[in-house]
Amino acid sequence: MKGKRYTEQQILDILGQVEAGQPVAEVARSQGVAVTTIHRWKARYGGMTKNETKRFRLLEEENRRLKKLVADLSLDNLVLKEVVGKKLVNPEATPQTQTPLKRRLVGHVRDRFGLSERRACQVLGFWRSTQRHHSPKREQDEALVGRLRDLAGQRPRFGYRRLHILLGREGQAVNHKRVYRLYRAEGLAVRRKVRKKLNAGERVQKPTVSGPNQRWSMDFMSDQLASGQRFRVLNVVDDFTRENVVMHVGTSITGTDVVRLLDTVLAERAQPAAIVTDNGPEFISKALDQWAHGRGIQQVFIRPGKPVENAYVESFNGRVRDECLNLHWFQTLAQARLVVAAWREDYNRVRPHSSLDGKSPHEFARLTQAG
Repeated sequence: MKGKRYTEQQILDILGQVEAGQPVAEVARSQGVAVTTIHRWKARYGGMTKNETKRFRLLEEENRRLKKLVADLSLDNLVLKEVVGKKLVNPEATPQTQTPLKRRLVGHVRDRFGLSERRACQVLGFWRSTQRHHSPKREQDEALVGRLRDLAGQRPRFGYRRLHILLGREGQAVNHKRVYRLYRAEGLAVRRKVRKKLNAGERVQKPTVSGPNQRWSMDFMSDQLASGQRFRVLNVVDDFTRENVVMHVGTSITGTDVVRLLDTVLAERAQPAAIVTDNGPEFISKALDQWAHGRGIQQVFIRPGKPVENAYVESFNGRVRDECLNLHWFQTLAQARLVVAAWREDYNRVRPHSSLDGKSPHEFARLTQAG
């Protein structure tokens, strides 16, 4: 038989000549094939039309494809069974010398079943780049992890974003996603309190501030000593720079005390145009009212039961509670004053503020005045 492959259509044409009455030997000689070849074609394609032949060929192709698919699935099943529960970690290896897990799995499958890298990665669901990518040496992370742990120990309520800012201030050019990966791997994540979501109602829109000392916000907090004695904390913040202007600790703070503390601050700082407060007795007292009227400072009172209208100082109170009061067990009032004063200094000068693009309130205030 000459070296050519006959198509199904050609075979059917040849068989058509035989069925038309031509002798088999004559047809075989004219087509250049053996008589036995024509008989084999007749046994396979005899009596079939071209459409039937096409369907038969498609069925054969589908059957071949299904057989290959079943064989591939069986092999994939064997590969996955081999991998599941397979111990591929050398107990004597260190994290620096240990081959990455995905690379070890693919290498084991290729050796065990003789698969190609592409097929092994496809069965295991890995990208082929995992077999060639080399991670940076772990030694590069050791110094960063050590410093990250130190900062997290010093500031236990800071998340990875503020820790990333502190690392940047120290000159460490590191991506925040890398800090997050190490932060999670070292178990440094802080537990966040999930607040109950309430239905949002219509709020009173306050005028926006565009500079320091345009508007201050003022509010009280309370806590207790180890003996059970209650004490209060007066907080005053600048709505624009987020600076803590006053942070006073005392067992009893009256309206007269509030006036005295504000006078002390205004001896070194420009007075605000307005002060936002709630309707507490200290803030609606005659002493504070006369003081504000005498200085030309507008008192803005929020609606009763709407602390969100004094959001700046409420947000500050939350930071004080989370990062200062909840972390310490105060035995004396003097100790409470010392700890609160140290936290206030750190908040104003060091602590990065998310709404100030990572700057501290004092740093932001200086840049504002310089601009």
